[in-house]
Amino acid sequence: MTMTPDGFHVADDSSATDVGARYAQALFDLAVETNALPVVEADLKALEAMRAASADLRVLLRSPQFSAEDKGKGLAAIAEKAELSDTTRKFLGLLAANRRTLALEDIIKSFHRLVAARRGAVSAQVVTAVPLTDAQTASLAAALRTALGKDPEIETRVDPAILGGVKVRVGSRLYDASLKSKLDSLKFALKRA
Repeated sequence: MTMTPDGFHVADDSSATDVGARYAQALFDLAVETNALPVVEADLKALEAMRAASADLRVLLRSPQFSAEDKGKGLAAIAEKAELSDTTRKFLGLLAANRRTLALEDIIKSFHRLVAARRGAVSAQVVTAVPLTDAQTASLAAALRTALGKDPEIETRVDPAILGGVKVRVGSRLYDASLKSKLDSLKFALKRA
């Protein structure tokens, strides 16, 4: 992790092997080949909203106590009730069979980055301590557009643990201007002194 002159901490984890990215790429390629990209993208957005809202679904995806078969049945029932496309349903079945349901969150994020890149945009995940106002979101989008030279597709998340400031992840790079990070750096510097 390095610090830029303007006080941001920047991490680059692009060299790490990422199961989520590989599965996302396979699903993306299949969706493009079958002209189902908008449908699969909508399915994954709905699935992510369900995952975020349901503690039971998160347990099903993460718990080793459920067999691959049980996870497959659970995901099939959810996909049917949510009326997800055949492509997405088959993909979820494959994830369960390969015991990769734990990677679903990363797969969805990677898939959205691929879709954004196809549109000529860049996907940015923004974490703040409090919700951003519309004006702050617009200002952040303008700053990212200037810095990156592409239109950002911003996904926001609130995490009070960062105390203040902002964390922005664009691709494999993390720009960390959170108060927690700055306090941690100060604490580390004081320990070394």
